[in-house]
Amino acid sequence: MTLNVVSAAYIVSAVLFVLSLAGLSKHESAKEGNRFGIAGMVIALGATIWLVLSRSSNALSTLLLIALAMGIGAAIGMWRARSVEMTQMPELVAMLHSFVGLAAVLVGFNSHLEVGSASDTVHSVEVFLGVFIGAVTLTGSIVAFLKLSARIKSTPLMLPARHWLNLAALVVSALLLVWFVRSHSLVPLVIMTVIALAFGWHLVASIGGGDMPVVVSMLNSYSGWAAAAAGFMLGNDLLIVTGALVGASGAILSWIMCRAMNRSFVSVIAGGFGQEVVVGDDVDYGEHREITAAGVAELLRDASSVVITPGYGMAVAQAQYPVAELTKQLRDRGVDVRFGIHPVAGRLPGHMNVLLAEAKVPYDVVLEMDEINDDFPSTDVVLVIGANDTVNPAAAEDPTSPIAGMPVLEVWNAKDVIVFKRSMATGYAGVQNPLFFRDNSQMLFGDAKERVSDILAAL
Repeated sequence: MTLNVVSAAYIVSAVLFVLSLAGLSKHESAKEGNRFGIAGMVIALGATIWLVLSRSSNALSTLLLIALAMGIGAAIGMWRARSVEMTQMPELVAMLHSFVGLAAVLVGFNSHLEVGSASDTVHSVEVFLGVFIGAVTLTGSIVAFLKLSARIKSTPLMLPARHWLNLAALVVSALLLVWFVRSHSLVPLVIMTVIALAFGWHLVASIGGGDMPVVVSMLNSYSGWAAAAAGFMLGNDLLIVTGALVGASGAILSWIMCRAMNRSFVSVIAGGFGQEVVVGDDVDYGEHREITAAGVAELLRDASSVVITPGYGMAVAQAQYPVAELTKQLRDRGVDVRFGIHPVAGRLPGHMNVLLAEAKVPYDVVLEMDEINDDFPSTDVVLVIGANDTVNPAAAEDPTSPIAGMPVLEVWNAKDVIVFKRSMATGYAGVQNPLFFRDNSQMLFGDAKERVSDILAAL
C-alpha cells in the first residue's frame, strides 16, 4: 500500500516538474513554472520521507536525523538566497552544481560498500558511471565558481597536449571500469575518482572566462546526469526522471547557446573552448568621443526609436531600476523603447532577463538578439549599458579575433550609439572593441546607475 501511494506521488511530482520546465520557457509563465516546481519537490520529499520511515526499524530516530539534515540545509539555503546579490547568482549556481556532483560520488561509494562483492554487472556500471560523472561535475563546478567570482584568473589553462591528457583520462577510466566490474574491488573505483576529479578540474580550467555562461549551462546538464545516475543506484524512479529532465534541458540550452556564440557543442564537452586571447592593444582605432548625461538626454528627446542593450556591467552597477524608470519616461513620451538581449549577456543564461523582470520592465519590449538585429539600421539611439563583447563588431569583421564568428548585437548600424562604461578597458574575453571608436559612437563614463539617474534628471 505504502509503495503504491509513493509511486503515485512520484508520478504527480514528475508531471509537475515537466510543467515547471514548460512554464519557465516564457517570461509570462515563469512564476507559475516555479510554483509547479516547488509543489513537485514538496510532494517528492514528503513521499520519500514517508517511504523511508515505513521501512525503518526506529522511525523516530530516523525522522529526527532527516529533520536535522533538512533543517541545516534549509537554514544555509535561506541565508544564501537572502544574502546573495543578483550579480553573484552565476557563481552561486555553479557552486550548487558541485553539491549535486558530491552527492553522486558519496551515494556511489555508499552503494558499492553496501552491496560489495554481491554486486552484479549492471549495478557496478551504474556505480562507476555515477561516481565518474559526479566527480567531474564536482571539480568542474568549483573551477567555474572560482573563475566567475574572480578568485582565479578567467584566462584558459593551456597545458601542453591538453586534449591528449583528456583522452588519456577517459581511456584509463574505461580500463578501470573493466577492472571494477570483474573484481568489485574498491581500488579501481578510488583511482578512477581521483582521475575524474583532476579531469573535471582541467576540463573547465581549459575554458576561457568569456565562455563561462555556456560552461555553467553544461555543468547544469552534468549535474542532472549525476542525479539520474544516483537514482539508478538507489532504485529511485523519480530521481532518474528528474535527473534526466535537468540533464536534457541543460544540454539543449548549452546547444542553443553554442549556436548563438558560433561555438562547437562537442568542444564544450571536450573542454576545447578557450583559446589563447591576444589583446589587440597595438591596433590604432583612433580616438574615442565622450558625451555627457545632458547630451544623451538631448539625443533621447529627439529620438523616435531607442534600443537598450544591457550587459554584466548593468548588473554590477544595479542599474536595472533607473533603466526601467528611463524606459517608462521615454515610452510615456511616445518613444518606441525596446531591449536587445544577447543569449550570453551577463554570466548566466537569462541573467539580464531576470534583472529586467525584477525591475518591472514589460516583457513584450524585451527581445532576443535574432528578433532585433535587423531593426538597428532604423533605430535612432542605442544605449549600450555595461555590455562589451556582445556588441563587438570585430566578431563579424575581424577573422583573426578570438571571438570571430560569434553572433553579436549589431548596434553599430544605428544612427547614434551611446556606450556606458567605467573606463576603456576590454571586456571579459580580453578583446578590444572597435565600436568605441566609431564615428557614430560616444562614450559615457562612470557608474551606470549614476549616469542613468543623471539622464533621468536631465529629461
